[in-house]
Amino acid sequence: MTDALAEARLQTVRDHMALEVTHDWDAVIATFEHPRYEMYGGGQVFDGEAAVRAYFTASRTPFPDQGNEIIAISHADNTVLVEFWLTGTHLGPLKVGSRTIEPTGKSFRMRMAASFEFEPGSAKIRCERPYFDQAGVLRELGIA
Repeated sequence: MTDALAEARLQTVRDHMALEVTHDWDAVIATFEHPRYEMYGGGQVFDGEAAVRAYFTASRTPFPDQGNEIIAISHADNTVLVEFWLTGTHLGPLKVGSRTIEPTGKSFRMRMAASFEFEPGSAKIRCERPYFDQAGVLRELGIA
């Protein structure tokens, strides 16, 4: 693998994460070879553009200002690993199972990580896998 490809992959992930914050979903989708999120913590898989766009809607409805701040980023083989702060404010209804939690106006800041798998020889993402404690956000908001 070339240094140029490794740097392109790192930049793709930086761009991907920044675009999620600005809600430029078309541009986020364009960073993928095939859009796919595998959520470690909750076990959900969002495979394909329609499923990924539905995930964006579902996750940004309760937290429209959801953001991320990269702490560390590295590249190895066909994977980029990122450690970051996930932030947001509970401003919309939050669905937890069959329950809906009305907005609390409280903010959270939670440390987490994600891996981004790439197609061999490509700077396009094959899959994003966030690793997090799903109940951590609820605890931060005081509703767990």
